Amino acid sequence: MADQAATCATISFDDFLKVDIRVGTIVKAEPFPEARKPAYRLLIDFGPAIGQRRSSAQITEHYTLEQLHGRKVAAVVNFPPRQIGPMMSEVLTLGFPDASGKVVLVGVDRDVPDGGRLF
Repeated sequence: MADQAATCATISFDDFLKVDIRVGTIVKAEPFPEARKPAYRLLIDFGPAIGQRRSSAQITEHYTLEQLHGRKVAAVVNFPPRQIGPMMSEVLTLGFPDASGKVVLVGVDRDVPDGGRLF
């Protein structure tokens, strides 16, 4: 993964602004047994302007369903929806790989309103 980052092309600030990354609260987390890789189905609330959106997240290695409810997460909200098995994923929930490649969620260390945009 580090090699990939070293080879990424430089982008402009305007390019960065095209990616709409928002904070939201997980209001529902369920098993997703139909996914090819172990995953959960998430329903994330991004506040009144965006509303609730669905996401499939391969985060079963580090998180239980109980740990996810009420957790703040970051997600890209302006990608087109993507079919993941029988589910349409509407946002990309963001995370970083740990040393073994398992996803660790991106979050915030203070309470912020749902829907806030990353800048």
